[in-house]
Amino acid sequence: MKNLKINIGGVELKNPVMTASGTFGSGQEYGEYMDLNQLGAVVVKGVAMIPWKGNPAPRIAETYGGMLNSVGLQNPGVEVFIEKDIPFLRKYDTKIIVNLAGKTIEEYCQVAERLGTADVDLLELNISCPNVKEGGVAFGTDAKMVEKVTKEVKKRSKQPVIVKLSPNVTDIAEMARAAEAGGADGLSLINTLLGMAIDIHKRKPILSMGVGGFSGPAIKPVALRMVNQVAKAVSLPIIGMGGIATGEDAVEFIMAGATGVAVGTAHFYNPRASWDVLEGIKEYMNQYEIKDLAEIKGII
Repeated sequence: MKNLKINIGGVELKNPVMTASGTFGSGQEYGEYMDLNQLGAVVVKGVAMIPWKGNPAPRIAETYGGMLNSVGLQNPGVEVFIEKDIPFLRKYDTKIIVNLAGKTIEEYCQVAERLGTADVDLLELNISCPNVKEGGVAFGTDAKMVEKVTKEVKKRSKQPVIVKLSPNVTDIAEMARAAEAGGADGLSLINTLLGMAIDIHKRKPILSMGVGGFSGPAIKPVALRMVNQVAKAVSLPIIGMGGIATGEDAVEFIMAGATGVAVGTAHFYNPRASWDVLEGIKEYMNQYEIKDLAEIKGII
């Protein structure tokens, strides 16, 4: 019997495969392609205290080895999420992880507090949001701010808190240590890299905002390196992500030190990507007679 169970912040997931926030909605549109019962967790789109309109179009651009997006965390707000999305997801045997969005520390705390009485399992703190009180700089690019926002959200949260780290920093390990110092129960990384695409015929950037988040297969080597660095710097469980599309990709992240893995951009061209990744992990375990994922976790 193979043991695929993992534990993040005291919450047990039946396997390490989950969805990456922003790529799976809340699962409704993917239900016809795969059985959500198969997933360890569904990590839902970013949820803010009030509805966010997001950025103007165009906000998606395909590029070599991946895609750019500047969707801007469009979402209907926490009340709609509680009313519509949680009841849908609770039909399935999977954990619910809610990605928190906010433009100030107080906004993050308000969403965490509101979800305290909701039937969700874990919170994922998206610190790549722009801090409007500090001139729009992302929370996740300043170690002191990472520790501060983590500490404040932890005070108000009833669920364990995973901090999602931005790769757009000089030292990812410093940010991880700051989140750990703030009381984080886990980390997820990496969020998207900052990128750009230009339309040479119109002589302007393709995305309306000029730049956007770069994701997909091309960022996997960067993500692997950062997960490995962070695994050596902190003792927290890590959800690794960035270009994962196959079971072999996932195994690389686990060997680099990840406890769990999240599948993101692959869903846009393969709606069954999460299921394929899980099956690939099982095949690898069978091939090498691995009984428990702990046997290979962090062996690099």
